[in-house]
Amino acid sequence: MKRPTIADIAERAGVSKGAVSYALNGQPGVSEATRERIVAIAREIGFTANRAARALSGARAEAVGLTLCRPARILGIEPFFMGLISGFEAELATRSYAFTLQLTQSPEQESEVHRRWWGERRVDGVFVTDLRDNDVRIPVLQELQLPAVVIGGPGDTGSIAQVWSDDAGAVGEAVRYLAALGHRRIARISGLPDLLHTQVRTRAYDEVCATLGFDEAVTVPADYTGEEGGRATRRLLMAEHRPTAVIYDNDVMAVAGLAVAQEMGLRVPADLSIVAWDDSPLCRLVHPALTALSRDIAEYGAHAARKLLAAIDGRPMIDEEAVAARLTPRGSTAPPPPAT
Repeated sequence: MKRPTIADIAERAGVSKGAVSYALNGQPGVSEATRERIVAIAREIGFTANRAARALSGARAEAVGLTLCRPARILGIEPFFMGLISGFEAELATRSYAFTLQLTQSPEQESEVHRRWWGERRVDGVFVTDLRDNDVRIPVLQELQLPAVVIGGPGDTGSIAQVWSDDAGAVGEAVRYLAALGHRRIARISGLPDLLHTQVRTRAYDEVCATLGFDEAVTVPADYTGEEGGRATRRLLMAEHRPTAVIYDNDVMAVAGLAVAQEMGLRVPADLSIVAWDDSPLCRLVHPALTALSRDIAEYGAHAARKLLAAIDGRPMIDEEAVAARLTPRGSTAPPPPAT
């Protein structure tokens, strides 16, 4: 079956192809009655506008994008981003907006992608994640005047609005909970150390450990993968004074850490307590189920998508703090073993 075209609509409506283009793109040049008739015919014959042609005409692309400086192998197993993207899609679908994802090797490459997308009119706006200090992407987005929303922070993002949650408060809640159980040797396996939210968590962890009078606050950097999380756990558990509790910056590393502890003959939680960040189904499928810092990642993504659509519509934007992660105790945490 032949795909319907603007010419088909023009013929049925008895108007020029230019009039059809004006009507479908919401541009002036036709009466409201004619516009309604053209839209009705387009719907009746199943016409769908070609996005590339719409871009050339100056109309909205009806698409938004996300660039990620992450290896594909990490993204494929990272429940956080899968949940975040599902939240994007749920909200974007209400406006029939498409979502474009591209992986890159560096923040500088992300900026080049933003320039290309905006120059080719492939997107109307972008999400920005993994904020860094003096982030090179922010001035580029401001120069392009490309509508954007930063997910994470808070940080220096100029005129670009942010959606963020209180990572520092969540870290403090986890450490104080473990301290209340009696733990004093608590370690943390973090995500990528150059990311702003990792630095926020590390500072908060150091401060609360100092406040509680712990001898030292040990943070081992990793990269969110199970392989690195497992290796970091093994190093910690082989130390002379091993920790009695470990906090992980994501659930993939926490599940790997649980496997390593069991491989080394340690009982969880009798010998080692584990707390995971981001409460994906992984945390509830393992045994024992993992105590986790829980938040609704899909809603976090939907919230960011609503803000981005508002930015595209030209509405005033402000930074917003989303609901912070809250501790959900499960079977992986208990008081430390005696004489530790």
